[in-house]
Amino acid sequence: NYGYLLHDPETGATAAVDTPDARDYQEELAKRGWKLTHILNTHHHHDHTGGNLELKRDGVTVIGPVNEKHKIPGIDQAVGHGDHVQFGNIQGTVIDVGGHTKGHVAFWFPDQSKVFVGDALFSLGCGKMFEGTPDQFWASLQRLRDLPDDTLVYCGHEYTKSNAKFAMSVEPNNTDLVARVAIVNQKRERGEPTVPSLLGEEKKANPFLRVDFSDEIRSNIGVTSEDTAAQAFGKLRRAKDNF
Repeated sequence: NYGYLLHDPETGATAAVDTPDARDYQEELAKRGWKLTHILNTHHHHDHTGGNLELKRDGVTVIGPVNEKHKIPGIDQAVGHGDHVQFGNIQGTVIDVGGHTKGHVAFWFPDQSKVFVGDALFSLGCGKMFEGTPDQFWASLQRLRDLPDDTLVYCGHEYTKSNAKFAMSVEPNNTDLVARVAIVNQKRERGEPTVPSLLGEEKKANPFLRVDFSDEIRSNIGVTSEDTAAQAFGKLRRAKDNF
């Protein structure tokens, strides 16, 4: 799991995006001399909310998705698509990215060109569809794809190398993907993270952002002319599940 600390040096406000482990956050906060003021939860899964209550003991405000508010430990503020979140002088926008879970949200900070997507979108992949439908999840991915190319995508897990193997199986002739996989493999061999990734690079190589227009992907997973884009996405997600 990846968790993230966002700090506003002007006010001292600090937000954690998801809380896979309270102790890791506490150690990093102490090292940097920061005080946690906010927690932003993308969805209700325990590996993203497990540290909420321990971290909240210090008077932290917990913000989470409105459609999962009863599943977010210690939630203070429930937010949905189009709402704004603020800590210090930093303001973000909430994006509905339901599909992995029904109420999943992302937090987009346009002034910083960053989006925190939890398990909705991964580097070269996307999350498993545990609760949502293909129509819902595909609409969510389109909302993320519509963000500017220079947006840095921060996801919840280091799954890029395994995602790359699947991506290569469905679009092996994509030269952008081939080049990206080489970089990913080099980074992992050096023990380096592959996250964050540039959204513009994801648009060139991530099959889950390309399934509506890549003839190669569509042919390899059995998409027909009668399939909607959402149905094509559903076939791609099932192919990944069975890979």
